[in-house]
Amino acid sequence: MNAEIGFSFWDYAIFIVYAIVIMGIGLFVSRKKKGHERNAEDYFLAGKSLPWWAIGASLIAANISAEQMIGMSGSGMAMGLAIASYEWMAALTLIIVGKYFLPVFIEKGLYTIPEFIEKRYSTNLKTILAIFWIALFIFVNLTSVLFLGGKAIDTILGNGDGSLIFPAIIGLACFAAAYSIYGGLAAVAWTDVVQVALLVLGGFITTLIALANVTPDGGIVDGFQHIYATASDKFHMILHKDNPEFMNLPGIAVLIGGMWVANLYYWGFNQYIIQRTLAAKSLREAQRGIVFAAFLKLIVPLFVVIPGIIVWVMFSQPEGTAVIDGIADTFTKADGSMNYDKAYPWLIGTFIPVGLKGLVVAALAAAIVSSLASMVNSTSTIFTMDIYKPYLENKKAKNKDVAIGRISGGVALLIAIFVAPMLGNIEQAFQYIQEYTGLVSPGILAVFMMGLFYKKATNRGAITGILVSIPVALALKLTPSLNLPWLDQMFYTFLITMTVIAMVSLSTNKLDDDPKGIVLTNEMFITGKTFNLAAYAVLLVLVVLYAIFW
Repeated sequence: MNAEIGFSFWDYAIFIVYAIVIMGIGLFVSRKKKGHERNAEDYFLAGKSLPWWAIGASLIAANISAEQMIGMSGSGMAMGLAIASYEWMAALTLIIVGKYFLPVFIEKGLYTIPEFIEKRYSTNLKTILAIFWIALFIFVNLTSVLFLGGKAIDTILGNGDGSLIFPAIIGLACFAAAYSIYGGLAAVAWTDVVQVALLVLGGFITTLIALANVTPDGGIVDGFQHIYATASDKFHMILHKDNPEFMNLPGIAVLIGGMWVANLYYWGFNQYIIQRTLAAKSLREAQRGIVFAAFLKLIVPLFVVIPGIIVWVMFSQPEGTAVIDGIADTFTKADGSMNYDKAYPWLIGTFIPVGLKGLVVAALAAAIVSSLASMVNSTSTIFTMDIYKPYLENKKAKNKDVAIGRISGGVALLIAIFVAPMLGNIEQAFQYIQEYTGLVSPGILAVFMMGLFYKKATNRGAITGILVSIPVALALKLTPSLNLPWLDQMFYTFLITMTVIAMVSLSTNKLDDDPKGIVLTNEMFITGKTFNLAAYAVLLVLVVLYAIFW
């Protein structure tokens, strides 16, 4: 049943062609235009020239990385289709961001998300959050993507003993740096169009081949029918309290509680996500791009979560399942716990035949490299525009923004290379990253939401809210008697922080509205017919999906 292990000549050839194409596109779009020296807008916002289809593809390429391909597949093995709530609810979140957030961001002419904080609250708060985001990108985002990517390559190309992890981390980092640091957002966005097509193709190939190997007789349809019949408990979106994974996805609260905090923070106020929309030709183009990304999010679980469920069936060996030698040892650690995050790379290493393996590994590399490139570019954007220009720029030596962006991006990636191996082995990396980001994201989201939609919110209220949010989050997390799922902790922290911001603002503001309050009009939120029709289609698909897999 098992495919031949290792890479053939054709596998190497396919991977090398992929690498050459990506770097070639990145360097080509990065070239100087005749008589035009590249400036900050060219480097950080691609000259505000991106069309809708490039924006949508780039949003997904930036989002889908080792965290999803490997971490979410691992969570799919552990808890099943319920983890797809992150993807399917993200589709709805994207529509909300496109309709209600983007009009304000683009009207303000932003380069960075911290810049919005400066325009709405104060420079001091902007600087604090800029430093926080740089640290988050380097020590959480970049390091986790590098580590999980290295772990995947070690499992696929090595023997899974960890010996290839650090060399793979260096290789992935250098690949991403080769075009993103020189070319800026234009290089990242245009290569993402190829990357997202490749990762979707490679993802579906992996899923279909895995399904064909679930039963002794083979067959994709038979394979799906088998996993659906033998692991029916893995095909529920809403978990019951008796489910061991309930603390990670607390039932109906996922739809009306903390998942909204996680998704709105990530898709609405995350620099390396929202930066693509800021680089659009126009607001309408940005909105069309974001709804295109919403459609793509609907199909992501088919090649990210389903593989994890397939591995669970193979591991648990219900009647009628193909016998896979050594699978129990592969996923069981020495202490008896499960190594769920091996699911996706194990499928590739075990079942993808020689000749196709190069394509599938290239797809996995595309997911990893595109996210790394996006994170590096956004880290350099925030450092250059929010730290260097206001505090460190030599007024006599102007027009150094692009050079500083390249240097800071390189330094960020270098730090991440050496920190990544320290992450060690985590049972479910996707859940781990979400949980610990969730300690700070509710407070930040509250500051943004109040800044956007509550004109009375003041700078003092926002700072107090940020300071209060982390102790509140820790108290909810560490109080044993509460025993709250972490998504519920996020939701309650968000509500408490908004209340604190409102109370402090009302008690300190002598005016009816804060002078920096944003004036919103109905005209700002009028969207085009294309966006509206696509949004309704996404909503209809979501209703059907949740009705089927409730």
